[in-house]
Amino acid sequence: MSLIEARKLSKVYNEGTTAEVRALWEVDVTINAGEFISIMGPSGSGKSTLLHMLGFLDRPTRGTYHFDGKSMNDYSSDGLAHVRNKKMGFVFQSFNLLSRTSVLDNVKLPLLYSSIPVSEWDEMAKKAIAMVDLSDREGHEPSELSGGEKQRVAIARALVNNPEVIFADEPTGNLDSVSGGIIMDTLDKLNTEQGKTIIVITHETSTASYAKRIIRLLDGSIDKDEQVTNRTRGQLTK
Repeated sequence: MSLIEARKLSKVYNEGTTAEVRALWEVDVTINAGEFISIMGPSGSGKSTLLHMLGFLDRPTRGTYHFDGKSMNDYSSDGLAHVRNKKMGFVFQSFNLLSRTSVLDNVKLPLLYSSIPVSEWDEMAKKAIAMVDLSDREGHEPSELSGGEKQRVAIARALVNNPEVIFADEPTGNLDSVSGGIIMDTLDKLNTEQGKTIIVITHETSTASYAKRIIRLLDGSIDKDEQVTNRTRGQLTK
């Protein structure tokens, strides 16, 4: 089942001027529910721009984008924010956790913008924390956690609303190889055991190798879009 359909998706800055920059240019991509995809490319290739488009964080200059069967153009800014909060989860390189705030309360943050009764927040947050094997850290603050644990908290926060898709932008970028492997194992488990659609932005081959499909960008356009066979987590084989 198609979850994401983008056609000729483009993001152009300073359009029509001599300083025009095509950050993303006429990208066609279809992503089915339950896929695990890595988007790779050198710095400036358009990886993060594409994530921002697909994650409703920014609007394209031109092109069409349908998420879950509905066009992005049909939403107001508030509508985009609602879908983003309800159906999408985000994990970033810098964790973005609140200091002097417990793991439990950090994970509950997305629920502030939902219509879910407050009485259900603790149970939902604890369930998400258990998914990333951090139940024994619920009362800890970020300063008491390792880098890998902080990123797992960020994943739990992304999961708390039970989203359809998780976007992870360089999720292992600030971590050592062991911690990075744990994070990718966690995302892989969410994909294989719970059917979550996972889209990872990375420049690291070892991180990309966890995916079942790799999209490579170059100069704002798709250079290659390949299925991964004989997948070996942590080591890319095709």
